[in-house]
Parts: sequence; C-alpha cells; structure tokens
Amino acid sequence: MPNQSSRKIMMVRPKNFGFDYTTAASNAFQDESGANAVDEIIQNAIIEFDHAVAALNDKGVAVKVIQDTESPKKPNAVFPNNWVSFHDDKVILYPMQAENRRWERRADILSELEADGLNLGEVVDISHYEQEDKFLESTGSMVLDYKNKRAYACLSTRTHEQVLEEFSELTGFELVIFNAFDKNKVPVYHTNVLMCIGSTYAVICLEAIPMAERESIQNKLRDTGHEIVPLTMDQMYAFAGNMLEVENSQGQRILVMSDSAFNSLTELQKSKLNEHAEILSVAIPTIEKYGGGSVRCMMCRLV
Repeated sequence: MPNQSSRKIMMVRPKNFGFDYTTAASNAFQDESGANAVDEIIQNAIIEFDHAVAALNDKGVAVKVIQDTESPKKPNAVFPNNWVSFHDDKVILYPMQAENRRWERRADILSELEADGLNLGEVVDISHYEQEDKFLESTGSMVLDYKNKRAYACLSTRTHEQVLEEFSELTGFELVIFNAFDKNKVPVYHTNVLMCIGSTYAVICLEAIPMAERESIQNKLRDTGHEIVPLTMDQMYAFAGNMLEVENSQGQRILVMSDSAFNSLTELQKSKLNEHAEILSVAIPTIEKYGGGSVRCMMCRLV
C-alpha cells in the first residue's frame, strides 16, 4: 500500500520569481502591492527558498533541488507541483491555464531525475487539453489520498471535469469532485489551498464548501479514517490549507506549513495536528504574497 507521506520531494530554486499578471485573474491569493520592486522580490524569494530547503534537510527530509533556467522567464517555477505528478509506474504531465506556466514542463528535469535513479516508468502527457482550454494543474487542482486512491478536486477555471476523468482512467483514483468558493464567492482556484490530507487526518476549509456538499465531503474523509481538522475562511487565506505531510529518513511524519499558516492556527488545532505529525513551519512571506501559493505548492512528491 502506498505511503501517504512523501518520502522524497522535488523543489525548484527560482531564478525570476515575481508577481504574475497572467495568473492573477484566477488566483485571489496573489497581492500586487509593491510588485514593482522586481529585483528585491527575486532575491527575497531565493533566500526564502534556500531557508525552506535547509529546514527540511535539518529534519532529515530528502529534497531534490532543481535549478530554474534563466530563459524563458518563469515567475511561478518555484511551484512545480502544478505541472507534473509521479506515480508508481508513470509520470503525468498536465495542461496549464497560463501560457507562461507551460514553459515549466521541462524534459531535462525528468532526465535529471532519471539520472539520479528515479524510476519514471511511462511518461504520459495530457497537456494537449490546453488546445481545448481544459486544464488540470496536477496536485494543485487535486489533493490525492494515495492510500485510498481518492482524488479530491474543487472545480475552477484551472480544474476541468473532463481532464479529471482522464486522470482517473490513467491512475485508477476515484474522483471526489465538489465546489468551493472564496469570501467573494469566486471558485477557489486550487484544491490544495483549502485542504490537505495526511495519513490519519485531513485539514479542510469547510466554510468554503457549499452546505449542500459539505456533509458528503466530510463523510468521504471519515470513511477512510481521517480525523477532520476544520479551517476558517480567514485561515485558508493565511494558507493554512496549503500543507504537505512528508516523512523523514527515520520514518517520522512531518507536517510542513508556512509561518503564516502556523500563526493562523488556534492552540487546539496545533495540538490536534501534533498528535498526528510533527509540525515544521517555514517563513516564505514573499513567495506567498506575490505567488499566491505556499509551501505545499513548492513541494512536488517524487516518492
């Protein structure tokens, strides 16, 4: 049975991180204020990235760092979990909504991983859906329960039902599709900002899910033995849903989140999560503010 915890992750060290106007239309979590301080933002993002990798390494977590390329400029390259996912017998490449994000799908990254000894299996490219304006941005669009083979996905302009069906056929994952809205009643752009599934628990912003669908989602999670830790809308905006459970070399479960997410949690929530995994929080304010994503988006599960 596959592990829910990621035992090895890939992270991409950014070269040209910054506020991306092409993604801002569908990402309510991006903040444009001060975005013209381009060089400062790039430098701060690199510092935050390096500190995050160091914190993971200090905990014994295996991290494969990939260097972003200078050209073409890719302001979101630090978020590799949106263009690829790795499975036991295959790698899937995904259709991305923003044209400049499609440059992140680099064949040389797969070659480097293979040279490192990662068994890729078959590479399945479903990015052709871009020609039909149908998108699925990997583990941003879906939160995967590997143990129970369920894919949770809230629909948005970046998450299309037809491409979800294709993913299900390729992997055998059961789809749990629902709607979720932010405080302005706009669909939440990525499922992984409102929920995280750990080995024995699920963190989820129930407030974002319409009442008519809320109970069935909770029942799905309870069916698989997950203790539900609910988040408020404000906590979702602090990126508290954007967490990832990893496993270190000693087999210890670590729940990685940002300082922003950690500081938004109540003491009760923290103690509840600590019963399941050790919390590791990292400071990435620049990446969160201008990128509209947090630590989970920065970590792509390899194994």
